[in-house]
Amino acid sequence: MRIGHGFDVHAFGPGEFITLGGVRIPHTHGLMAHSDGDVLLHALCDALLGAAGLGDIGQHFPDNNPEFSNIDSRLLLRRVVGLLQEQQRVVSNVDATIIAQAPRMAPYIPAMREPIATDLGITPDRVNVKATTTERLGYIGRGEGIAVHAVALLL
Repeated sequence: MRIGHGFDVHAFGPGEFITLGGVRIPHTHGLMAHSDGDVLLHALCDALLGAAGLGDIGQHFPDNNPEFSNIDSRLLLRRVVGLLQEQQRVVSNVDATIIAQAPRMAPYIPAMREPIATDLGITPDRVNVKATTTERLGYIGRGEGIAVHAVALLL
């Protein structure tokens, strides 16, 4: 077994929605990023890459490469799964915590588990996503962005 941890953060910018876990969520802002800004999938990619000893998302999908401009982060996650398969590793389970003051995540979390499970090739009961706030403290509490911690266990 191998375990990995991932962390990512994106600032809010112009837009009318955010994408988290492959799910489009209406919001007063978007997330600033080179890709689609799916901070949840980015943290998950880092957790998976870390568990496999394969570096981080920036090494594999650099933000100065136009190939990844506005790319759907689910495609990045699938590429990471391909790298794991090359090592004959499979995902046992993943757990992620979204840290955001807004928007409210609870209504969208069940829908996030399905696409993540599909892309990882596991059942949704092996994907856990939860959310919390910072009680209005710090940059997240001021509504400046969203952060995610993710942990992955590989076999």
